[in-house]
Amino acid sequence: MSIKIENHPCFNDASRHKFGRIHLPVAPKCNIQCNYCNRKFDCMNENRPGVTSRILSPLQALHYLEQALVLSPNIAVVGIAGPGDPFANPDETMETLRLVRAKYPEMLLCLATNGLELLPYIDELAELKVSHVTITINAIDPEIGAEVYAWVRYKKKMYRDVEAAKVLIANQLESLKKLKEAGITAKVNSIIIPGVNDTHVIAVAAKVAELGADILNCLPYYSTTETVFENIEEPSPEMVSAIQTATSEYLPQMKHCARCRADAVGIIGEINNEEMMQKLAEASALPKNPSEKRPYIAVSSMEGVLINQHLGEADRFLIYGLDPQTSECVLVDARSAPPSGGGQQRWEALADILNDCRALLVNGAGDSPTKVMNAKGIDVMVLEGIIEEAVYGIFTGQDLKHLMKSSQIHACGSSCSGTGGGCG
Repeated sequence: MSIKIENHPCFNDASRHKFGRIHLPVAPKCNIQCNYCNRKFDCMNENRPGVTSRILSPLQALHYLEQALVLSPNIAVVGIAGPGDPFANPDETMETLRLVRAKYPEMLLCLATNGLELLPYIDELAELKVSHVTITINAIDPEIGAEVYAWVRYKKKMYRDVEAAKVLIANQLESLKKLKEAGITAKVNSIIIPGVNDTHVIAVAAKVAELGADILNCLPYYSTTETVFENIEEPSPEMVSAIQTATSEYLPQMKHCARCRADAVGIIGEINNEEMMQKLAEASALPKNPSEKRPYIAVSSMEGVLINQHLGEADRFLIYGLDPQTSECVLVDARSAPPSGGGQQRWEALADILNDCRALLVNGAGDSPTKVMNAKGIDVMVLEGIIEEAVYGIFTGQDLKHLMKSSQIHACGSSCSGTGGGCG
């Protein structure tokens, strides 16, 4: 196996006009809250980390990659960069990497992470020949870190303020050290936040250089609405340039960062094209394992018109398919729910009843049944609205954010449309 690490467009400026990258959005959950980040927003015109138009399962991601390589054969790098953190979703992340490495032995693999829960996976990352890892380190002083991060969730415990920053920074620095011991190329991102860490980034550079980091990306803070930092002005080009010059005494600089989305694809700086985004949508509409025959979608409804029933309250599920002749969704069956009670066994029984369904549409669902359904390849979607609209949208790979319950997502208005090139 010959992996050419110099072909990575994010780490090698000379490669960015020749080789493309693809981010596979398989990691929706995050384990920290940065005061500059709001992942509820998903505008196709917005080009920033934490944004994606779809979430994929590992096997859906492999299918999408296959389709993307047909459209863009110059893709040399497969990365996972969220939209949450890869290691807040370690099962999905590692399975995706295993699948890609098995299918494409010469492909570059990379990750972008906050580093909180990276450490336990570094040995396997090295075995999989993941060649590049990026860690975002915004502070090495916990007092400054406490201003950047609202909370950290580590080993099922919540941390806040200085304690949160201490936990995160310790794990970041230890992970960086181990990455280099494992022979993995390491890039450090530092977000320049005026009045918060702008005078501290040089100290970050000195420390990560000491631990062996290969390249530093000092990128300007991006103002995002409905965040703690929404009223902080973005750093001026002069400030960014001065910091890059000062930190270049410690590390080579990446100066062509495009602040990529979690579903970015193609040459850095180019807009995600519509055909590629359609392939992403189509992949997300497939069963979690695209090779399985799952022709149906199950719905929980009180009267058969609206998605308006909680999973735990349903005594029967309506089963819908897509008529191949008319391309219309049709009701094909109604199946009784298992008797109430029984805990996880009830949900295991329900998964068996719905084993030919790719998705289960409900108005509410608990964590336990959702985990059981997901483990059996059934996507539990919490929606509200007309059944036929949702079912048809899933079968055809349409965007269903307008049907998602308001507590789940906040998207741009209907007047906003685009292909991920960035809001003007």
